[in-house]
Amino acid sequence: MSEHDDGMLDRARTWLAQDPDGETRAELRALIDSAEAGDDAAHDELADRFGTRLAFGTAGLRGRLGAGSNRMNRVLVAQAAAGLAAYVRETAGDDATVVIGYDGRRNSDVFARDSAEIFAGAGLRAVMLPRMLPTPVLAFAVRALDAAAGVMVTASHNPPDDNGYKVYLGGEDGGAQIVPPADQRIAAHIQRVADDGDIAALPRSLAFTTAPESLIDEYIAATAAVAPAPPASDGLVWVYTALHGVGWQTFSRIIEDAGYPAPVVVEQQLAPDGAFPTVSFPNPEEPGAMDLAFEAARTSGADLVIANDPDADRLAVAIPDAEAEGGWRRLSGNEIGLLLGWRAARIAADDGETAGASLACSLVSSPGLATVAEHFGLGFHATLTGFKWISRAPGIVFGFEEALGYLVNPDTVRDKDGLSAAIAMLGMVSEARARGASLGDLLREFADTFGHFASDQVSVRFDDVSQIAGIMAVLRERHPQAIGDVDVDRVDDLLHGDGDLPPGDVLRLWLADGSRVIVRPSGTEPKLKLYLDVRGDSADDAAARIAALADGSRALLDGLR
Repeated sequence: MSEHDDGMLDRARTWLAQDPDGETRAELRALIDSAEAGDDAAHDELADRFGTRLAFGTAGLRGRLGAGSNRMNRVLVAQAAAGLAAYVRETAGDDATVVIGYDGRRNSDVFARDSAEIFAGAGLRAVMLPRMLPTPVLAFAVRALDAAAGVMVTASHNPPDDNGYKVYLGGEDGGAQIVPPADQRIAAHIQRVADDGDIAALPRSLAFTTAPESLIDEYIAATAAVAPAPPASDGLVWVYTALHGVGWQTFSRIIEDAGYPAPVVVEQQLAPDGAFPTVSFPNPEEPGAMDLAFEAARTSGADLVIANDPDADRLAVAIPDAEAEGGWRRLSGNEIGLLLGWRAARIAADDGETAGASLACSLVSSPGLATVAEHFGLGFHATLTGFKWISRAPGIVFGFEEALGYLVNPDTVRDKDGLSAAIAMLGMVSEARARGASLGDLLREFADTFGHFASDQVSVRFDDVSQIAGIMAVLRERHPQAIGDVDVDRVDDLLHGDGDLPPGDVLRLWLADGSRVIVRPSGTEPKLKLYLDVRGDSADDAAARIAALADGSRALLDGLR
């Protein structure tokens, strides 16, 4: 056995000695025994688990559950909690507040309690939410409790075997997700804790408190107030699915407070279940995830379908469409974002509050939002991907990203919120009903008013993440001269920033016909993504342009793989 192998086994044994979880201890013990006996598969598995460390970054932590430094587990979470505690004490004082929330994924409650005990053991005022709740409730709690930081244990819409650790900061950050350099400073503290060794030596305390139900009531009231039901909501038939997540218990109360009719619910997906038994991938963007909701919609003759992802920070919407398979079509994130942006801009204009107000979206989202902002005299900001950036746009009244994330109530939650976005959408639909229009009609009215925008996405999943870095390097070295039959006019490389944009691993290609292609690695999955946007003279022209651009983009990627 080589020195490298000896070192890997030593790391595994050290990890085993401090692991407080019986399940992951047994899992790791079996792998060590098999590797020591010469099992190559066990050796490779240990190398994957201990060859690196799950990186703490601007999305916090996210990864597969299991033993090892490259997995989500109680050892890694304890190190993260202790590192975050050190950062909070350093920046906000020894008696600062940290609030902790969790969703219905496997081990979310365990990771949350470990964190609360370690925060309290560090002398901080630790407050745990009273039960599994949506991520937006945790983001709200950071502001409402004037906390220095917040932690949400969730992997959002990732596969069932994943979990994560999302960090928010209070104070001047306003309850938004962490950005550099805070993430780097927290990561340095976490590494020091890991280097010190045994997590059993970390001080713990049971002196944490549980947040009162009144905190949840405040969030529900503020969210219901986003769009109280107009009279035309009477008779609205709609379907809701929680995709086995934590959205329904909170959302049902918001619906009642706002005055909307109760939805037809997808019973099989209503209760939290970390195994996600009815879907292969708990993401409403994935094929098949909303099939049960579409079935319920066909049976009930619904006007629309609304879905949240498992931690309810994202919103999906579908409408009847005779040309779609099964008669229902899920709207794209850009379509929803542009409708909600139109709503927000109109409200700001009607209230005479356009001065200093702005709309914001990630740079990979539809440029149509800039057109809406200009139409109503609002400012506009394009940011790097993620609500950690969108939520910080000056004067923001609405923000979105094409991955089904929407910020419609920035005074309440400085993050994407699938529940407040759902209420805003119900309000739009109900107002349209009052004049005999549907959600499909609203989309056509938007195009008539602002232009025919079309978007698409081409993404490729890789087993080896290094391949993604290789492709990005090739594209930087040799910019494509054309995509399909359209010449590339210029390329913006955002690796070192661009104007108001901080550095990001992003290439933005502008084509001769005004189309745009943005290339970036996914921040949460081993994917390379190309975001495509066109503006056509008509709906048919936009559809033809986006189809041709998608074909050309796929050909470009095929030539690089």
